[in-house]
Amino acid sequence: MVLLRLHNFTQPTVSSPTSSAVQSRFSPWLTPIVYFLGCWFVLPAYFRMRITGQENIPEDGPVILAPTHRSRWDALLVPYAAGRFATGRDIHFMVTSDEVKGFQGWLIRRLGGFPVNPRNPGIGSLRHGVEVLQNREMMVIFPEGGIFRDKELHPLKPGLARLAIQAGASQPDLNVKIVPVNLDYNPPIPKWGCKVNVSIGKPIEVSKYLQGNVKQNAQALTDEMRSGLTQLIEQNQIAESGELAESNC
Repeated sequence: MVLLRLHNFTQPTVSSPTSSAVQSRFSPWLTPIVYFLGCWFVLPAYFRMRITGQENIPEDGPVILAPTHRSRWDALLVPYAAGRFATGRDIHFMVTSDEVKGFQGWLIRRLGGFPVNPRNPGIGSLRHGVEVLQNREMMVIFPEGGIFRDKELHPLKPGLARLAIQAGASQPDLNVKIVPVNLDYNPPIPKWGCKVNVSIGKPIEVSKYLQGNVKQNAQALTDEMRSGLTQLIEQNQIAESGELAESNC
């Protein structure tokens, strides 16, 4: 069952023109419309959803959600599971620059998305990611990078950990947290009526990795993220095996 915790939410705009040309914002009229239609009509009609671990999402403070990446639907399911209707918080997205084009790009930019070139990340995108966390908001970064449908955890990119450490080191009391999230579709290529499980793990304290060698700390933080995601994947596999056994009885 999905837990819906309704709170008062705001329409934040994170920008710093003097330090970065990259911005992300939430349209005060488009954001509530998209959330309402997506959360109450589109997703419930298309999927059979199970969401667990919502109690692990911090209610305030800077948070990076680190989901596995299995489908373009992920960009809707993560806000459904962790966004304004679940936590009262809107979510910024770091997305590849290829996706921020045309009508899709217009929509993304008004729903908290901002671009990054994965082949040559610009300082503006990375700086804005730090600014989002310094403003104690929530952001999504897919640590695997691309979409993988084989249900296996692929190597995690080091950029997420480095950005989190940079933000945490910029303010002593910032207390950045990373929350691993596993998305699993059955069948792997989503279609109408398919199952989707969203599992949210316990938050990782970035403050543990602020002292000492930055490169080694980023690797250790990435390893802890990998461990958290692996545990969620294994738990989902056990749950699926139990459901299959019950259906065969």
